[in-house]
Formats: sequence, C-alpha cells, structure tokens
Amino acid sequence: MTGFATYPSLKDRSVLITGGGSGIGAAIVHAMAGQGSKVAFIDFDAEASRKTVNEAVAAGHAAPLFLEADLRDIEALRTAVAKAAEAHGDITVLVNNAARDDRHPFAEVTSEYWDDRIAMNLKHQFFCAQAVQPMMKRQGGGSIVNMGSVSWVAGQGGMHAYTASKAGVLGLTRGQARDFGPDNIRVNCIAPGWIMTERQKRLWLDAAGEAELLQRQCLKRQLQPDEIARLVLFLASDDSSAMTNQQYLADGGWV
Repeated sequence: MTGFATYPSLKDRSVLITGGGSGIGAAIVHAMAGQGSKVAFIDFDAEASRKTVNEAVAAGHAAPLFLEADLRDIEALRTAVAKAAEAHGDITVLVNNAARDDRHPFAEVTSEYWDDRIAMNLKHQFFCAQAVQPMMKRQGGGSIVNMGSVSWVAGQGGMHAYTASKAGVLGLTRGQARDFGPDNIRVNCIAPGWIMTERQKRLWLDAAGEAELLQRQCLKRQLQPDEIARLVLFLASDDSSAMTNQQYLADGGWV
C-alpha cells in the first residue's frame, strides 16, 4: 500500500468506522483494510458504500463489512455495532468519522434542524463509544478516534450547529479519555482542515475558496482524504500507545 506505514498491531484487529462510504471515511476504510484489519463500517449511502467495498476488494484486500444504518437512529446504531462485533469479534478500534458540514443561515435554523445536526455530528459519537467500550475493556484496551474539525478553532461562520458539534467532539474526547483510561482505552480527536473530498469539491470549492486556501494554509496545496487516514492509522495502532486525551490538527497549517 504505497504511501502508508505498516502497523503490525492493526493486523486482524476488529475495526469499526462510521461514515465509511465516501470521503475521508472511505479513505480510512481502505487504509485499515490495507493493514489487514477486519473492517466494518456504517453508512446510510448504500450506493457509495458498495463502491467502497468493491474498490477494497479490487485492491486485493478482504471485503469490508458494510452495515447500512442512519446513525441518528440510536437503536439502529446499536444493532449495527452488534453485527460488526458478531462478524469480526470484539471491536478494539472505533473511528467516529460520520458527519455533514451543511451550511445554514443563522436566522433560518429551527429547533428541529438544530437537534438533527447535533444528532448527525455529535450524538452518535457518544453512543458508538458506549456500545464498544465494554468490548474494549474485555479485550484489555482499545483506541477510539473521534473526528472533529478546525472549523470551530478557526471561528468559521455560516454553520453554527456544525461548529458547535465539532467543538463538542473535543469535550467528549477528553471526558471519555479520562473515564476510559483505567481500562487502557485511549481516546483522541483529529481535527481535519479543508480536505478535498468529492463532496467538498462539488459543493464548496470555487476560485475564491481556492485562493483562500492558498493564502491561509502553510502548505500551498489541496489536502487529500488519505492524509487524514494516515493519522488515523497511527492513533489506532499500538505505536501511539502513550497518546490519549488530545486533539491533533491536520489542516496544512490553516490555524
């Protein structure tokens, strides 16, 4: 797997990734599959998810297990986690990746929309961790990687529910790390910058955005999903065994 380090501790590990059908999540699925992990992922986009599975198989990896569910439905989430564990054994790596960075005018946000965005971007991270924590404890430890965002650090406007959720991810990470540490469960947060997924390029990248990117980032290029996947691999592996309770920015120096 060109461009990625090999982490022996990830081979045959039971790994669960949320939002693995496309974008950064799909890159993490491929990266974990390339390590020889037993990969399961949850997504509600069946078409994109089947494509991700087929691409992994075409690359010579074992087929990831796709579990179709809407993570806003907590019972469906719990059922999917149980199916992943039934297929691959106790989950010892959880990557809470799923999110949507939809923009929303401040004055038009309703109570229902706010609750839906919190459910989409934050709530499921707590309940996924709640579902896998007993498995990790039983296995003597594990690693949880929660996906945040630099958007709230940078003070980005235009999507208040999203930035509030992503700020909450760091608080969630630090609380979990403190409570789970005695059981050798590490919890860290990655805060990606503007990563050029197909969704980002289709919806948000224009000439003005490209100019801002080149002006604000220290690295004068577009960042790619597999660059986030590489950091996930490290934090999931035993190579980062002393690292927990932290947020790691991967934004090309934007902030």
